[in-house]
Amino acid sequence: MEDVFVRRDLIQPDTLRALSIKSDRAGWIQLGSHAAAIVGTGILLSLTWGSWVAVPVFIAHGILLNFLYAGQHEFSHWTVFKTKKLNEICGRAIGFLMLYPRDFDQIQHFAHHRFTQDWAKDGELGRPKFTFMSYILWLLGPTYWYSRIRRLFRFTAGIVTEPYVPDDRKAGLILEARIHMAGYALIALVSLAAGSWAAVTYWLAPLILTKGFHQLQNTIEHIGLSHESNILENTRSTRTNAFMRWLGWNMQYHTAHHAFPGVPFHKLPDLDQTIFGKNGIEPHRMGYFEFQRSVLDALWHVRSEAEFPDDLSWVDEKKMKAATAAAAE
Repeated sequence: MEDVFVRRDLIQPDTLRALSIKSDRAGWIQLGSHAAAIVGTGILLSLTWGSWVAVPVFIAHGILLNFLYAGQHEFSHWTVFKTKKLNEICGRAIGFLMLYPRDFDQIQHFAHHRFTQDWAKDGELGRPKFTFMSYILWLLGPTYWYSRIRRLFRFTAGIVTEPYVPDDRKAGLILEARIHMAGYALIALVSLAAGSWAAVTYWLAPLILTKGFHQLQNTIEHIGLSHESNILENTRSTRTNAFMRWLGWNMQYHTAHHAFPGVPFHKLPDLDQTIFGKNGIEPHRMGYFEFQRSVLDALWHVRSEAEFPDDLSWVDEKKMKAATAAAAE
């Protein structure tokens, strides 16, 4: 996929090879710490259930669960562990928890990388143009979960209509969805037989109800940028703190990741510095709330984002600062 980057001259081949080396140690530290944090908030949730203290714990637990998708994403790229099979096993396990089967996610995500912002082919970004209200519903999670769960049922019924899915992969995706649904049904039956709400309390409810926090990352990466094929113009990195970078497996260095997706998550800060910092180039980069404020303000003043030209950015930090400065004069 690295042939999609527009400027291979920004990094030396030997440097890229060095940055692309996988590390089992880094992979286990990241996965282990994330899993341990989920177990920790789960235990704390059980100890505080029924009190007001459980509310922030519930939210923290849900955020940790949702951001586990960053791990699934990396496992789909085979970049967490040196052993390919271990990447696949972990990716499938997380995909089950995320209600997001791994094989479909991988096919969709690779189409996204190869055809970023080409909405006829991009597996992730192709969608109806946002209005203010449809964006709010996507940001908070209702339409996100509706589309994901509806697709899972559709695949289980044997219906795969996504244009980016090759015909020879459709049977596998149908089988994958049916295995997932069988697993979910088994959990439901065991829960009913045991009279237990544990699966809802510690998994489904926090996962679904806190999606909006994870959407802060999902939405910032591409929305409001040009649909041209230049990675420097169609992808956005995130300005944030070390904790959020840990939580998101460094996906905040999103432009660097799209430039060379074979580089493991733990090397993305170095990749970002190499291809951008050392070359005096600044990719699109914004903070979470700065971005959301800009998107909501832009959509509030139009019927839909269809009013913005596809080949221009309508959420751009430089333009926003210029407009603010002009208004202050």
